[in-house]
Amino acid sequence: MSTTGFTLTSSITATFADHDIPAGPVLRAAGLPEDLFLHGPVTLTPEQFYRCWTAMEELSGDPELGIRVVERTSTETFQPPLFAALCSPHLRRAAERIAVHKRLLGPQRLLIGPGDELHLTMGWPPDPPPPPGLVVYELALWVAIARLATRARVVPARIAVPDPPGGTVAASWRDYLGVPLGRAAEPVVVFAAHDARRPFLTANAEMWRVFEPDLRRRLADLERAESMAERVRAALVELLPAGEGTTAGVARRLALSGRTLQRRLAAERTTFQAVLDTTRHALARTYLNRPDVSIPEIAFLLGYDEPSSFYRAFRQWSGTTPQRARAR
Repeated sequence: MSTTGFTLTSSITATFADHDIPAGPVLRAAGLPEDLFLHGPVTLTPEQFYRCWTAMEELSGDPELGIRVVERTSTETFQPPLFAALCSPHLRRAAERIAVHKRLLGPQRLLIGPGDELHLTMGWPPDPPPPPGLVVYELALWVAIARLATRARVVPARIAVPDPPGGTVAASWRDYLGVPLGRAAEPVVVFAAHDARRPFLTANAEMWRVFEPDLRRRLADLERAESMAERVRAALVELLPAGEGTTAGVARRLALSGRTLQRRLAAERTTFQAVLDTTRHALARTYLNRPDVSIPEIAFLLGYDEPSSFYRAFRQWSGTTPQRARAR
């Protein structure tokens, strides 16, 4: 478990076996020891994790490997946070739970957009970029979860990635997803409101009560190891739409005094304002990819009292206006 790496268990070898890919050559091609999983869960850097995925694609000789992996999705291969999602009453609640616990699996962020439709945007570490096939797989996994839990062919309203595949791979993804893969600056999948609330046949409140304490404990362990800037950023994502993205609001969420919060950020050579600005900028880029959210609404979601304040800040961050950024 790490704030900067991807945590994998030995169950990943079952994925290799499901697709007749020997684990040893994959690890060797990725520059990792072949006995990597003999001693329990391991944490890989983003670069190591991406090399493993790329090695799987190359050694399988199957350009549609991501589709095959998604199609074989079952409860057997789920790690605890994902398995716990199946205990949820519906997809929206599952997404809310995963958004909280996603950090237990790797340095990714799941942003849930406003509105009745369920907008799920995936954030990845900025460098190096993830393999395009992995990005599509991560979004398609939400479709697999919805179908597995409801036993219905749930079709997303929209799904888009920065680098969609072409040719026969694109056609195969369209057949599986039910819609074509679009292009967007940030990976996003959207579900209709009725699908977001479609009851999960796997809902199990008792099982969730069993899982939740352990997940909560693991999150607490992670937060103790996490930087203060990362904790502030995560709190801001939740607090900004409510207009509480202030030093006092974040300090309350983190159970700290405002002075302690500022002192710990200073120890990391940053400030609350710097973290606030970078978080707002990242969220603004995500919201601008959604044509259904107006620019005044984006200003509100980022905690600005007036759209003009957002305009000035965005120009300072990016050197352009929100309208021009959206047009691009």
